[in-house]
Amino acid sequence: MRDRTDDGTISRIRAEVLATARRTVADGLVVGTSGNVSARVGDVVLVTPSGVPYDRLRPEDVVAVGLDGRLPAPGGLAPTSELPLHLAVYRATDATAIVHTHAVHATAVSTLVTELPPVHYMTAALGGPVRVAPYALYGSDELARHTLTALNGRTGCLLRNHGTLTYGTTLDQAYDRTAQLEWMCRVWLTASGVPGRTPSLLDAGQLAEAEEKLRGYGQGREQGRE
Repeated sequence: MRDRTDDGTISRIRAEVLATARRTVADGLVVGTSGNVSARVGDVVLVTPSGVPYDRLRPEDVVAVGLDGRLPAPGGLAPTSELPLHLAVYRATDATAIVHTHAVHATAVSTLVTELPPVHYMTAALGGPVRVAPYALYGSDELARHTLTALNGRTGCLLRNHGTLTYGTTLDQAYDRTAQLEWMCRVWLTASGVPGRTPSLLDAGQLAEAEEKLRGYGQGREQGRE
């Protein structure tokens, strides 16, 4: 995706960014104009605009920004206020797609722990136990720095009192990681809320075993999960 920057590719990815953003609303991961989605094509980042409900947007409203943060031309909609966060992740990782949400269960967990306890083997799909980045004002460089620290060796993290961020090589992969993270947070909250009981957790060896098996997951290869 990085080496194809023709107009046709840009138009297609704009449509995919918008479709993914609308999916976050449909699946209850964001409310209103919260959250944001982006994809990288070469040195161009295509990102949802600030403060406009996704159902009112057209693909051409998805904002094109240089990896250096410069807009290619004046006019048009302003990019999301979380642009510094997206750009920082693209510069520091091999990400080509990012999904940021304010998912309910994940946000709740972010207020309770510094790391999501490994209650399920899908923890391994994100690189290991998911860390919580310390709170910082949204849209700030400080938030971007905290997030990069939390993402070290991971493809997703929680943002304290804020939400989630996951990335991948495709928008589908980044979205799936967001959905899995929200589901794991819901599982942990549900299990930990049972009076007098403590959830069992997976150890490092079990997670490593799951990570190895997940590498072979998919059609035509050994099935890694149900």
